[in-house]
Amino acid sequence: MKILILKPSSLGDVIHALPVLRLLKQHWPKAEIYWWLDVNLVPLLQDDPDLTGIFAFRRKRWATFHHWPEIAFSIRSMRRKHFDIAIDLQGLARSSMFAWLADPGLIVGLDNPREGIREGARALYDLKPPQAPPDSHAVDRYLSVLPALGVPVHWNFQWLPSRPAIAAEVRRKWNADGAQWIAVLPGARWDNKRWPAAKFRELIQSIRGVAPVRFVILGAADERALGESVAAADPKACLNLTGQTSLWEMIEWVRLSRLVVTNDTGPMHIAAALRRPVVAVFGPTKPRNTGPYGQLDHVVQRRDLPCVPCLKSRCRYHDPVACLTGLGAETMFDRVKKELAAPVV
Repeated sequence: MKILILKPSSLGDVIHALPVLRLLKQHWPKAEIYWWLDVNLVPLLQDDPDLTGIFAFRRKRWATFHHWPEIAFSIRSMRRKHFDIAIDLQGLARSSMFAWLADPGLIVGLDNPREGIREGARALYDLKPPQAPPDSHAVDRYLSVLPALGVPVHWNFQWLPSRPAIAAEVRRKWNADGAQWIAVLPGARWDNKRWPAAKFRELIQSIRGVAPVRFVILGAADERALGESVAAADPKACLNLTGQTSLWEMIEWVRLSRLVVTNDTGPMHIAAALRRPVVAVFGPTKPRNTGPYGQLDHVVQRRDLPCVPCLKSRCRYHDPVACLTGLGAETMFDRVKKELAAPVV
């Protein structure tokens, strides 16, 4: 059997979709499974033990006319695999069209407002599970395709298998042994998802007052200045690695951390997948849909504003980004203390 999964982006969404891959492979261990994936996320699934191969999706490059022959070549490559099943978890017109052009025996997709309905993708699906309840988490929405295929859903799998060589290199490269680490993720794709750096600094200083921990600050290259600002809270206790790790080095840093303090950002979902304790700040988004899976009670969010959650990438409230600026470090500190007092998992 040959299966194609279509879920090209974003980082958090691909993490949410990984349980589908794990359970498909457990149910059909001899299946050859491929993934249609944004080229920037290929390192995440490269050499994955459950994948046979990856079809890279080059969205920006393929938007220009003179690169369209590459699209045709990619489609021909998919068609030559003679897929039995294509599973579209993106649920947009583009992903459903690629699933259809791959010419599988069966196209499976979702029938929800966020996936399938919004751009009419469901018109190309042969099989659709029942619509998910409105407040369903993305992980549960994606998993709903499995019962439709006769694949049982359970949690006896490793969401993100470890990379021992990379973990060892992280420990060697940054002398990570001998300390209890808290990973701090101060960035986010939307500016109005970012809790102010000054609040992170205040939180770090409060934590250092009660626990002999160190902080590793993680994020993308364009968040380097933000990382430096947060690290200024305690330069001796903070290791600013924004823009200095590979994706898998970042994952292994999260795996070895005692706790992850984060905004609503892609690496937060990595922490949840690794079952590391999370304390997450949420502003304009809805935790029930895209919060840290299995740890929604660890989300700190203001509930006293009429605009929360607005689900908008730009704040239009009369008090700009009040959902975050009005959230005090002491509130986060109370939650962090509770998690640090809990037994180490």
